[in-house]
Amino acid sequence: MQFSLWLALVGAGAMISLTPGAGAINTMSNALTSGFRRSFWGILGQQVALVIHVVIVAAGVGILVSQTPVLFMLIRYVGAAYLVYLGIRQLLAKPVKNDGGDSPAALESGFSMFRRGLWVNLLNPKAIVFFLAFMPQFIRPDEPLLPQYVILTITVVVIDIIVMWFVFAAGAKQLKHLTASEHGQLVLNRIFGVLFIVVGALLALV
Repeated sequence: MQFSLWLALVGAGAMISLTPGAGAINTMSNALTSGFRRSFWGILGQQVALVIHVVIVAAGVGILVSQTPVLFMLIRYVGAAYLVYLGIRQLLAKPVKNDGGDSPAALESGFSMFRRGLWVNLLNPKAIVFFLAFMPQFIRPDEPLLPQYVILTITVVVIDIIVMWFVFAAGAKQLKHLTASEHGQLVLNRIFGVLFIVVGALLALV
């Protein structure tokens, strides 16, 4: 891949990652409830889903998904329902009692955050359709394909990790003081619960 083309890929990847979506909401929620460092588990799950999307598109399965309305709608509504489920669960979550005055201890396992991050990104058929439109701009068919796909995947994943961890997760740290009180936790649970539900509704309706 030419250096100028790679720079264009970096710019496009950064713009995509900085666009708020379910992954950003999930990352911020994890950072607030489990801490900045442990939020990386959820980010890692999201990246595995991203790699799967790239593989699906590169293998040609993405075209099948995008051109099969029933399959596309099925994945779409399952993904939307999962986001709504996460939102409802967040709304119903009870605050963690904290007698010491610090933020509540992390209760969720890393695997649980990883699994949720995986499903949040994986159950988004629009990501597959997006990569179908995005990837060909940076792939040259007259050159070896595998090295190009590898470079594209590594670049997009690294950029997304940086943005998710050092922009959204780090940004959530500014609200971390709210988790020290039960009232603050309830407020945050309601905010992120509503955000998950809104994003799920948009995925289903728009």
